[in-house]
Amino acid sequence: MSDYLNKLFSLNGKTAVVIGGTGELCGAMAEGLAGAGAEVVLVGRSAEKAQSRLAKIHANGGKAYFLSCEVDQREQLEKLLGDVLAQSGKVDVLINGAGMNSATPFLEIPESEWDRIYEVNTKGVFLACQVFGKYFVDRNQGGSIINVGSMSGVIPLSRVFTYSTTKAAVHNLSKNLAREWAEKNIRVNTLVPGFFPAEQNKKVLTPERVGQIMGHTPMNRFGAADELIGATILLASDAGSFMTGTETIVDGGYAAMTI
Repeated sequence: MSDYLNKLFSLNGKTAVVIGGTGELCGAMAEGLAGAGAEVVLVGRSAEKAQSRLAKIHANGGKAYFLSCEVDQREQLEKLLGDVLAQSGKVDVLINGAGMNSATPFLEIPESEWDRIYEVNTKGVFLACQVFGKYFVDRNQGGSIINVGSMSGVIPLSRVFTYSTTKAAVHNLSKNLAREWAEKNIRVNTLVPGFFPAEQNKKVLTPERVGQIMGHTPMNRFGAADELIGATILLASDAGSFMTGTETIVDGGYAAMTI
């Protein structure tokens, strides 16, 4: 059985670039990819934030290193790709998981805040898909792009107006790219977490909000970051070879709940 599962899910010999890998959720996903055999590149703004995650990966026998990048700047993404190719020789998997959020009431949202969240959450994904997508197309050996979406990109949620619209755009972009690149075996999927406590949503998790979330989540709890690992490995590995354009939801039943 272990040999069978290894053949399905192994990422041995693959290189995975995890943009947002210094964060809680994508950091856990990066650990999972490394555990499945991939060499992982943690991409973020802070080398200091990456150190504890790198230490965990290395302690478990995995391969990983950190590179800094501002995701809303094409030149930095192009440099990132070049640096990864120089160090690892190739890229097989790209995860776009950098994100920002805000709980500002709609009528009080300043344009500067709206623009900045779009720059990171949507423009960053657009640019990374262009830069790395061109590499995948030119290499002509396929690849897997996993864009991190949100339940707010599927079902509009209150109090996170800007964030919700950015994620809806990411979901749509992912489906369009999946269709565009399917014949080239470049798979593009959206991984959709339900409610996972993380740095970007702590501002909106008031006791009242938590009660509303639990009342709409059949499992009656938040997700743990490592519960995203299974879906991540599925989408990154050959086990998901016929999966593209999907919204892979990991939400404790939130999307299935009505009344």
